[in-house]
Amino acid sequence: MERLKKKDQYVVAVVGATGAVGNEMVQILEDRKFPAGELRLFASERTAGEMMSFMGRDHKVALLDKNSFSGVDIALFSAGEEVSRELAPVAVSSGTVVIDNSAAWRMDPIVPLVVPEVNPEAALTHQGIIANPNCSTIQLVVALKPIHNAARIKRAIVSTYQSDSGTGKEAIDELIEQTKALLSFQEVECRVYPFQIAFNLLPQIGSFDEKGFCTEEKKLILETQKIMGDSSIRMTATTVRVPVFRAHAESVNIETEKKLSPNEARALLSEAPGVQVYDDPGRKLYPMPIDVAGSDAVFVGRVREDASFDNGLHLWIVSDNLRKGAALNAVQIAEGLVEAAT
Repeated sequence: MERLKKKDQYVVAVVGATGAVGNEMVQILEDRKFPAGELRLFASERTAGEMMSFMGRDHKVALLDKNSFSGVDIALFSAGEEVSRELAPVAVSSGTVVIDNSAAWRMDPIVPLVVPEVNPEAALTHQGIIANPNCSTIQLVVALKPIHNAARIKRAIVSTYQSDSGTGKEAIDELIEQTKALLSFQEVECRVYPFQIAFNLLPQIGSFDEKGFCTEEKKLILETQKIMGDSSIRMTATTVRVPVFRAHAESVNIETEKKLSPNEARALLSEAPGVQVYDDPGRKLYPMPIDVAGSDAVFVGRVREDASFDNGLHLWIVSDNLRKGAALNAVQIAEGLVEAAT
């Protein structure tokens, strides 16, 4: 597919505009002054007709269908895998470039999987669809890329602590309702998750395969290798849903070919795009979800040597899953397309 045509203003659509990520996409388009001369908002029957604000004007959310993409230059999809599989090709056939936030296209070999701080050039190879990676993958590769470039990562062990908002708006509501119920000594209802999420941890995100890995863990491994352009990186992961409203945290243990001291790693990370090093445990300075929520950067702290094997490092990585982990990354991809437009 041809690159985006150079224009002063673009027609932009947000599919799934009323969801947690869709809301964030609309806000970030406004915050970053994206050149959207016209914004079209789409949702399912459940929320179509709602009003949303953009650039000081109210916009009515329209019902999504196969005729929604005529004249649209860029469509940001955040409506789930089923919708993306059905309607992303329809949008492409209308001349629209789709940036898809679902898992539908991420591992398709002809669809680029893009994090602008890591592999921005991949976006320009698109054939109409660009995949936005999983939220936990995005913050991981932003932090690992500068280390991989300097010392090559051979192995990574990742444990995630993923916030409730990663499941969507209904999960946020469930956490609120369960917390209120428990503090009032009432029984809780479980509709979104199979077990209580309030005051609990769920060591399962997605379904399990025959080897005992859940969907989120496989996404994290395969997407990281694809984005980093190195399938030889050996990885394993345990992904956990935690009763935090916003921002994912990751404990990451890596082994590199070349030895890096913690100070050398901090220096590399301090100069990396999109990374904020927040690391002074002696003064109780380390990133936490409560401080990171609403921020755009990937925060790294507790950088330390792992002396249990040669060339080992440990990192603590925290980022807002709705912003950099989803909406912001998608808008940054769109910005790259606009910058490269001819």
